[in-house]
Amino acid sequence: MVATYLKRWVGNRILSRTTRKGGLDLSKMRMFPSSVSMPLRRQGLDPVPALAQVREAEPVHKLAHLFGLNVWVVSGHAEAKAVLADTTNFSNDIRPLVGSDPNKPSEGIGGLGFTDPPDHTRLRKLLTPEFTKRKLARLEPAIEKIVNDQLDLMEAKGPVVDIVSDFAFNVPFLLIADLLGVEEQDRDRFRALGPARFDLSGGGIGVFGSASESRDFLFEIVRKQRTNPGDGLIGSIIREQGDEIDDIELGGLADGVFLGGYETSASMLALGTLVLLRDPKNFELIRTEPGSVDGIVEELLRYLTVVQVAFPRFARHDQELFGQQVKKGDLVAVSLSGADRDKEIFGADAEDFYPRRTVSSAHLAFGHGMHRCVGAELARMELRAAFTALAHRFPDLSLAVPEEQLRFRDFSIVYGVEALPVQLQATFTNQAAV
Repeated sequence: MVATYLKRWVGNRILSRTTRKGGLDLSKMRMFPSSVSMPLRRQGLDPVPALAQVREAEPVHKLAHLFGLNVWVVSGHAEAKAVLADTTNFSNDIRPLVGSDPNKPSEGIGGLGFTDPPDHTRLRKLLTPEFTKRKLARLEPAIEKIVNDQLDLMEAKGPVVDIVSDFAFNVPFLLIADLLGVEEQDRDRFRALGPARFDLSGGGIGVFGSASESRDFLFEIVRKQRTNPGDGLIGSIIREQGDEIDDIELGGLADGVFLGGYETSASMLALGTLVLLRDPKNFELIRTEPGSVDGIVEELLRYLTVVQVAFPRFARHDQELFGQQVKKGDLVAVSLSGADRDKEIFGADAEDFYPRRTVSSAHLAFGHGMHRCVGAELARMELRAAFTALAHRFPDLSLAVPEEQLRFRDFSIVYGVEALPVQLQATFTNQAAV
């Protein structure tokens, strides 16, 4: 009884502080209620069983009623695609819930994920040319060099290394820094700005505080390049658009590229390595059948779906959504990890990793519709290059600790593992067994 009373008292204090000026302000919350955490919880690499149970019973499910706001979770694949593609009935504009002031750069939301048309349409057109197949093809040598350089460093450091800190974070960071045109002297500061953006354990204060620091840094980079545009994406847009795009908008676009290409790819590289190490035949398949890496990457994207939920949607008006009555202003969270385990699409074994699955590409790991990740193909290139090089460089790669000892992120929008110690070469015992 005492525990229940204290929990209720703390909840009321949080509510009073976050709604004091009228309306909910997520950026002032010190903790997110446990009632909405289910789509972000996992058991090892798998979504918690409750998510599958909800998907089978109610693919559109009322998760909670908080501060006068209904929170819905969409976990069915067909239902998720419909919501993600629907900009008529749903908005991505989160500003009313974070108390942001668009006139203050550090408080502006920025990026594409929280933007509606026509602004979204105009801004996305600036990025799309930078991610065409022709432009991306030019990055292939750079990706291969970054990957191989990191493998060289790992080999020199071995025989035991941490895939997370020694490889998975370094590869996408160096690629994104090169892509954006961040100069060498600014990179140490830049490196530390990613992971905290997705950690919900500190509530909205942690998430939006980290976001503000990241944007401030990128606004500085944009201002520097206004007078001396660099060779990267920021400089390219400045040269082509000039004053047609202001510093806040360009900083927001750069922030979106950073947000979508750093932590997510790092988590995919680390967790993907863990999945492949569970069965030596996976890496052997990559080595012996070069084309197989494409399908393996798609299946890893589906199976892991490290971005657990899509950018939140808000109902523009009262409506019926697959049999549920959704009210104007309701928050609709699309569970990407739930949708990508839907047996209706991926088969009875959707909960398992199967490297030769033929329908993996139907996954929603990059989202869907107009807000689908603009850098999806770049991420694929990065993953294919990294796993191929890893398989060939270290054919005896193995976990250096029992999998049960690994620690995963408990409450994060982007799921990941804290560390992944691996043995680069076979131990004497393993070699003798062969």
